[in-house]
Amino acid sequence: MSFAKDFVWGVATASYQIEGAASEGDKGLNVWDVGSRTPGRVFEGHSGDVGCDHFHHMKEDVALMQRMGVKNYRFSLNWARIMPHGTGEVSASGVQFYLDLLKELRRAGITPWMTLFHWDYPYELYLRGGWLNPESPAWFENYCRVCAELFGEYVENFILINEPQCFIELGHYQGCHAPFLRLSRAEVLQCAHNVLKGFALGEKAVRAACSRPVKIGFAQAFGPVMPYTDADVETARRETFACHNDLFSGSFWVEPLVTGKYPEEYTAWMAENGFTPPADDLKCRIDFYGVNTYTGRYVTTGKNGEAVPVTPKPSVPKTDMRWDVFPDSLYWGPKFLYERYRIPIIYTENGVALTEWKTLEGTVNDDCRIDFVKRYLRALHRAAQEVEVKGYFYWSFMDNFEWAEGFSKKFGLIHIDYDTLVRTPKKSAFWYKKVMESNGEEIFK
Repeated sequence: MSFAKDFVWGVATASYQIEGAASEGDKGLNVWDVGSRTPGRVFEGHSGDVGCDHFHHMKEDVALMQRMGVKNYRFSLNWARIMPHGTGEVSASGVQFYLDLLKELRRAGITPWMTLFHWDYPYELYLRGGWLNPESPAWFENYCRVCAELFGEYVENFILINEPQCFIELGHYQGCHAPFLRLSRAEVLQCAHNVLKGFALGEKAVRAACSRPVKIGFAQAFGPVMPYTDADVETARRETFACHNDLFSGSFWVEPLVTGKYPEEYTAWMAENGFTPPADDLKCRIDFYGVNTYTGRYVTTGKNGEAVPVTPKPSVPKTDMRWDVFPDSLYWGPKFLYERYRIPIIYTENGVALTEWKTLEGTVNDDCRIDFVKRYLRALHRAAQEVEVKGYFYWSFMDNFEWAEGFSKKFGLIHIDYDTLVRTPKKSAFWYKKVMESNGEEIFK
């Protein structure tokens, strides 16, 4: 029992979470560089200034991937490392780092999957209004064009934006992620619209700038609503795409890009909050739907057809993020998304944070991580028999800076000693190698 022969297996990281070298060369500041230095915003005052120092350990990290049998690596670019001011001048040293990485991946036989924006917004553009500025879509379009021109020779798979739910809803409304703002709902909706417009412009810019056909995707944070019983499937489907007075629905971000229109579930809510979307052309071509899922929630159907939340039983395991372990989120999630949008799905993130440390013997025996991934992949395999699921990237390749949680959460297959920067493969790294080599058959043993 394996996955399709062309199924994509890989690992994932993000620039600010692993690179370090915050002041290396002429790199510009980003909102996490600045925001994490304010006391109280990040756990115990941690920052990504040094972090895993991937910037100086890049060749070692690629060699570790090769040792693990990794064939696909999803990583992101630090916008301000490439363009220190966000627009205009391009940093030769910043570009060289990513070119060196791409060349090293090529030598190791690893296919790059490049994310252009994973939350580290240039601080100089933030000072000009950031995503609230009407020029912000054009700034992003220009950045996409520059990246395609610089790296298109090496990259065939681009993810333009990662999890706008987080950097917009959490960063601009709830104020718990960079840039740590609490804007009005109308202002947040304007930011969200500018992100979507930027994606639509960037998609066309990347295709135009690349000399060969490329595939472009969008990565969304997504926790599906799941049916508690067989009788609750349609209720769960409806709730998955409904507006719940925030931007975490399964429909808000992708539907405008696919159809050119905001979902009906949202239009009335947007109007109630004082925002009428401009008549911009948001429709574009998405080749694959990147989905980042860690958990979900169950509902049952009430007497009047309404969705009634099901409280998890005390026996349900929780990760170190206090997220419920619900493997069926990787069955119902792709099923609902594909049936609605008919876009091939790739799980661009899935993984687990555990309370763990290196033993006196120098090992990290993370059996619960192996069990977590095995359970989730079995659910994904079931989904792949019914809908078009094309790949899976484990989050994360290495322990890293987990945003407001600092270095307190361990998602990695590789343990990082943040004092010595020594890398140690965990038990799960060797197990995941077998999963990839067997095209998933290992998960059924």
